[in-house]
Amino acid sequence: MSLTNIALWLVGAALVAIGYTRARGPWSRYRALKEQEANVARYEAWRGGLRTADDGPTGASLLMAEFRRQAQVAGAIALVGIVLIFLGFYLN
Repeated sequence: MSLTNIALWLVGAALVAIGYTRARGPWSRYRALKEQEANVARYEAWRGGLRTADDGPTGASLLMAEFRRQAQVAGAIALVGIVLIFLGFYLN
């Protein structure tokens, strides 16, 4: 076990923690908006379809795309951390 291994483990663990904390908030808001949009779609279907397909994107759909992008970036950060942890075990 060398100093390089320990450094890779620490940096990897830090990146996993940072990625997790950054992804948790946007992902929960994304899921809440998705559930709300599904509820609105059920209500509009019950009322006879008030919204048409060519109305364009809604503010909620744009916000969902932004939350999904933020969660994906944070997930990529966590993935890099996992790779660094495994690289720390691989390099002996």
